[in-house]
Amino acid sequence: MGVRELGKTITQELARVFDRLDEAQVEAFLAELDRARRVILVGAGREGIATRAFTMRLMHMGLDAHWLWDDTTPSLRPGDLLVATSGPGNIGHLHYVVETARARGGRVAIVTGDPGGRTVPLADVVLFVPASVYQGKADVVPSVQPMGNLFEQALFITFDAIVMTLRDRKGITPQEMEARHRNLE
Repeated sequence: MGVRELGKTITQELARVFDRLDEAQVEAFLAELDRARRVILVGAGREGIATRAFTMRLMHMGLDAHWLWDDTTPSLRPGDLLVATSGPGNIGHLHYVVETARARGGRVAIVTGDPGGRTVPLADVVLFVPASVYQGKADVVPSVQPMGNLFEQALFITFDAIVMTLRDRKGITPQEMEARHRNLE
């Protein structure tokens, strides 16, 4: 299969993921973001790259949002939300971070491709993105792509759609978001 055909196949896979996305879970996730005093986000690998991009857009909207591994990230306190992406739902160091956030009184949202993973029951809210994920065992949209590509791509799009939805609900203009964009480039 050539790049053109693979691209069509991948976009069809993504369409099937979004056909299965649970709107009630999305709404619960949006509600957590909306009520959080501060949002701290974490993920690993390519999932982490998608999550870090989401962190940036939340900041552009004016939320007090931080990527966990940045040196300037403040402490998590009661009223704060930890958003952890964990494709298979059982990544060791992310499990530890989720446990620690709970012990510190924070709320936890987990975005996963496997709601049966051991970390998932620790969450206050779960957003299941039903895309093929590396080492996942859930009933998800299968993929011709390697490892967790489909899940990671779906994360980028899901997070972008969440930002757009939250932006519209809060009445934030594109100009307001652009004004928060880094200007030392």
